[in-house]
Amino acid sequence: MTHTVTLIPGDGIGQEVIPAARAVLERLGVPLTFQQAEAGFGTFQARGTALPDDTLRLCEASDAILFGATGSPLGRVEGYHSPILALRRHFDLFANLRPACADGIDVLIVRENTEGLYSGRERLEDDGQTAIAERVITARASRRIVRAACEQALRRCRRLTLVHKANVLRETCGLFRRVGLEVAQDYPELHVDELLVDTAALMLVQNPARFDVIVTTNLFGDILSDLVAGLAGGLGLAPSANIGASPPALFEPVHGSAPDIAGRGVADPRAAILSALMMLDYLGYERLASAARRVVLATAHTGSTQRTTEAICTRLERELHV
Repeated sequence: MTHTVTLIPGDGIGQEVIPAARAVLERLGVPLTFQQAEAGFGTFQARGTALPDDTLRLCEASDAILFGATGSPLGRVEGYHSPILALRRHFDLFANLRPACADGIDVLIVRENTEGLYSGRERLEDDGQTAIAERVITARASRRIVRAACEQALRRCRRLTLVHKANVLRETCGLFRRVGLEVAQDYPELHVDELLVDTAALMLVQNPARFDVIVTTNLFGDILSDLVAGLAGGLGLAPSANIGASPPALFEPVHGSAPDIAGRGVADPRAAILSALMMLDYLGYERLASAARRVVLATAHTGSTQRTTEAICTRLERELHV
């Protein structure tokens, strides 16, 4: 079966690392059909929208999307909306998966992707001196993210940690905790525990080997996933997946557009390549993705996007005979 993948390089170094990821996928010989699309802040400046309708139509006809990076304006820009957030909403990509793997750490953060403090419910009071954000937690979203995390844990070491702050956020985190523990009862094969988010951050630094799969709400997951990325070597090695109940899923490196180094050919392509390998997991090529992942993690960044990509492809050919 041939799968259709939409490549969206986006802004900055996305234009360099997505071609690198494609080169690795082509070397692996997986039956994929690629189509190119555009989105991002540069697209907004050129076309007046960060996510054109033609890009959205290509994504709708895809099995998966591989996105490079999008630039983020420092201030509010009238009419600009993040294409990543728009794609997550459009396809209801409720589960954000952020793995971190290195010496002493092999953890997967499963982050709820649709609500929490990132629900977009912010306002200024009339005096302009008070800003209010609403944190939205629903039983439906909590139930499906914890179930997704349980399914991930079944494929790994069968340990799940539910992270919250229910001792202070008694209603919102209280609901997430209560529903999460109820869902976990359906998975007697798993060892399930819970931690307050501040305690979890401390223990991740002190003893990351304690953790296997962590499931948590949107903001907490955002912060903890960057923390584990730092423990595993930085954002240059941080891939991610955004997955819903049906295709397409969206895969992207976490590092952003890095405008300070864009166009110089020095960006580390490994996060994009690892994101592409997460895509292969999703498409059903788990064994090949796992073997290729070991090669990528064992290959150092040379300081050159092209040379690092070539080194990975050479090792894949030598070690996996692809």
